[in-house]
Amino acid sequence: MVNFEKKYTQLDPVWDRLRNEAEDAVIAEPAIGGFIQTSILQHPSFENALAHRVASKLASAEISEQTLRDICSKAISNDPQITNAARADVMAVVDRDPACNRYMQPLLYFKGFLAVQAYRVSNWLWINSERDMAYFFQMRTSEVFGIDIHPAAKIGKGLMIDHAHSIVIGETSIVGDNVSMLHSVTLGGTGKEDEDRHPKIGDGVMIGAGAKVLGNIKVGSCCRIAAGSVVLQEIPPKKTVAGVPAKIVGEAGCSTPSIKMDQILSSD
Repeated sequence: MVNFEKKYTQLDPVWDRLRNEAEDAVIAEPAIGGFIQTSILQHPSFENALAHRVASKLASAEISEQTLRDICSKAISNDPQITNAARADVMAVVDRDPACNRYMQPLLYFKGFLAVQAYRVSNWLWINSERDMAYFFQMRTSEVFGIDIHPAAKIGKGLMIDHAHSIVIGETSIVGDNVSMLHSVTLGGTGKEDEDRHPKIGDGVMIGAGAKVLGNIKVGSCCRIAAGSVVLQEIPPKKTVAGVPAKIVGEAGCSTPSIKMDQILSSD
């Protein structure tokens, strides 16, 4: 186990709150205390806890939990942005998901959060030419969580995936900061074209349940994509689109749709 305690000695309000919540949960529900102790309280840092949690979920008869934990720890140690982004993801989930009111919930229970953190490790592996291991992380993430994110995709911080079933994010996709998406979203290609073939999602975009964004097209920052839409053309910033194929039906309605999470289209 890599101990990040000395490396990360600055104040860490996310980790402090996680530990406080975990201690309260053990007192309130002793039957789950062993799980919470193993997942949070026995660790000296958020970095250690995250490496443990991702590894414990992806472990299999093919590659052990300890091996995967060492890989996660190596990635995190070499790129602190992995866990900086993870902290932002925790806060995004708590802020935007009305079913989440504790910082420890995403780390312990939410497959969308855990799948994104597994992707962040796989992306580091991909960038550092450990591509077979990156593919292994992608495969196990898909098997365990039902979410398929190519390790070469580029995803910003503050991502919230609600419910998180059947998410697909293709190889050349780019997702900006503070994006929210619901279940069954696809960021895909339009055929067998090579090279750059997947969508580019700007900052602050909200993508509704079941929406498909296909091809090398740009979705401008702070857009809303209505549930069930199929987006095939570029969208300017701060617009709402809906339909099959999707068309602009109005303005975004607020400065940050991904945070407001308003999925009702106005009849005005």
